Amino acid sequence: MTLDQMDFSILRAMSEDATLSAGALGRKLGLSQPATWRRIKRMQDDGILAGRRVDLNAEALGLGVTVFLGIKLATKGRVSLDDFERAVTAIPEVQTVQHVLGLYDYRLRVVARDLSDFERVLRRRIMTLPGVGNVEANVLLSEERLAGPLAVHPSE
Repeated sequence: MTLDQMDFSILRAMSEDATLSAGALGRKLGLSQPATWRRIKRMQDDGILAGRRVDLNAEALGLGVTVFLGIKLATKGRVSLDDFERAVTAIPEVQTVQHVLGLYDYRLRVVARDLSDFERVLRRRIMTLPGVGNVEANVLLSEERLAGPLAVHPSE
């Protein structure tokens, strides 16, 4: 599928506020509601729009600590990656699980109320998972949403 400037404008506007209706997006971009809806539908059908998500404020929910964990599996081959992934995704404090190439096998984003709560999650839930070997933790100090690849249209 070839995207034009208007498609990229729709994607930028939706990435800023995914709750906008097709009518509101159209008014913002100078398109009719039906034309905007057709473009969104086409991008959904072609897999460009994979879904819409709500961005929760973890701190406002009482989850003041975010930690990124690098996990190296101790016994590759003995522990099924599927078993590890199934077990780790069952932990409610784990927000994301990424299978990566490099020093670690997995990268996790974990939220907790505070550092002692994180320590409890680490000791009782994560370190007891099948095959967990080395773990490295990086505590998030601050986070800023930066413009992604849609900030500029590729032809500009």
